[in-house]
Amino acid sequence: MSFPGIPGAGSVPGGGGNMAGMSEQEQQMTKAIQATMESCAGKTVLSGVMGFALGGAFGLFMSSMSYDTPLSAQGQQLTNLPLREQLSRGFRDMGSRSYSSAKNFGLIGAMFAGTECCIESYRAKSDWKNGVSAGCITGGTLGAKAGPQAAAVGCVGFAAFSAAIDAFMRRQTD
Repeated sequence: MSFPGIPGAGSVPGGGGNMAGMSEQEQQMTKAIQATMESCAGKTVLSGVMGFALGGAFGLFMSSMSYDTPLSAQGQQLTNLPLREQLSRGFRDMGSRSYSSAKNFGLIGAMFAGTECCIESYRAKSDWKNGVSAGCITGGTLGAKAGPQAAAVGCVGFAAFSAAIDAFMRRQTD
């Protein structure tokens, strides 16, 4: 793998680094991994898996923060239950919310990465327009179930967020 600041990168297309000292099997494995990571299918699957993991962690954190206080009606009902039942309900709820967030983040990650990769391959350019277009397509697709207005808002929202992230990631550091 090639890391910024490490000398000797460049002997394999795509920045594979120096393969001197590697066995033939290690070189073949490195090339296979790089080819997978450079393909649209590989990027889509990796983004989906990473989105699923991040969404699960985010959902777990957010669900742990959403429990009512004992002062509310729902909190009173929960505090009247035995401790084991309270913990069981809490963990069950946290698990279902975490899984729901994980599915959503995984879907969004895979959809965005796959779309952006396909657009980049079609245009044969790597610039901000790919991310903005992929954001619009992803947001519009996700909002389409709720109607044309929601699809338009989703398109604009995802495109703007993609543009902001792309501008931040591509900025020149001084």
